Amino acid sequence: MKIIYKIEKNNIEKSINYLLTTELNISTRLLNKLIKNKKILVNQKNCNTNDTVNLGDILEINFAITEDSSNIIPTKMNLDILYEDEWFLVLNKPAGIPIHPSRLHYTDSLSNGVKFYFDSIGLSKKIRPVNRLDLDTSGIVIFAKCEYIQECFIRQMANGTFQKEYLCLVERFIKS
Repeated sequence: MKIIYKIEKNNIEKSINYLLTTELNISTRLLNKLIKNKKILVNQKNCNTNDTVNLGDILEINFAITEDSSNIIPTKMNLDILYEDEWFLVLNKPAGIPIHPSRLHYTDSLSNGVKFYFDSIGLSKKIRPVNRLDLDTSGIVIFAKCEYIQECFIRQMANGTFQKEYLCLVERFIKS
């Protein structure tokens, strides 16, 4: 999970911190984690993020940070995976399954199934559902595979560029 960012004319002499927070919209909290784990490189070398960049520099941000998700018990379940790439997982959630573990659904939520799946593919990441559906609602649920992509989806939801459409099927007539 990497982003490669080539420095062009309009970004020369700006600090790496500025580019990461302004151009790539990386939160300060995530930026601090990336710095602590030495996941930011300039021209394939560790860098001080207070440094400025030059024309043609290659900024590399690696989001492969091991995270603890031991608060969720992995439970084997059949996941209906509609799409998956290195950044996120899209599932078709059946009705009757909650998204998050709770007192009544401690081991049988969709997050428990995703935790089992992530463990089986060797992905040590927190379980991050991007959107939610009610217990009795079926539909598409997105799980972010890293903090950065979750932040991107949250920003899209806040500014209205993330769109959802709902289809309701009704059996019989509804009385008004």
